[in-house]
This record gives sequence, structure tokens and C-alpha cells, in this order.
Amino acid sequence: QKRSFSIRGHRTSLSLETTFWNALQRAAKHDDVSVAALVTQIDAKRGRVGLSSAVRVYLFDRFCALPPEQQ
Repeated sequence: QKRSFSIRGHRTSLSLETTFWNALQRAAKHDDVSVAALVTQIDAKRGRVGLSSAVRVYLFDRFCALPPEQQ
């Protein structure tokens, strides 16, 4: 699925599988921020990696760090 966001004043699109969109929404809700705000945070730290890849790696790292009962 592809969705568009505005990041630091410019429009960009992000393509993710449904599982990753669900995980991104869950992470944003947990952090009490919008999905767009969380994507902006990830974008600021991604370096030269593509945004979709950066989001996937961020979510993988975040959820793998949780205890099994919270995953």
C-alpha cells in the first residue's frame, strides 16, 4: 500500500505491506504521535537508506526489542 506524507515541507510517498502499516500505526499510538510524525522522526535518522526500508528496519528493531508477551 502506498500513502503520501508531508515531511519537513515536502510531499513524499511511502510503500509498505499491510503488516508494516499496522505496526507503524501501533507504534505511533503507543508513542502518542501521529503516523506522519513518527515517519518524520524515522526520516530524520535514516541517512541514505530509502524511507520504506528505514521504516521497516525501525519497526523490526523496535518490536524485536520488546519482551515476547508484548510483541
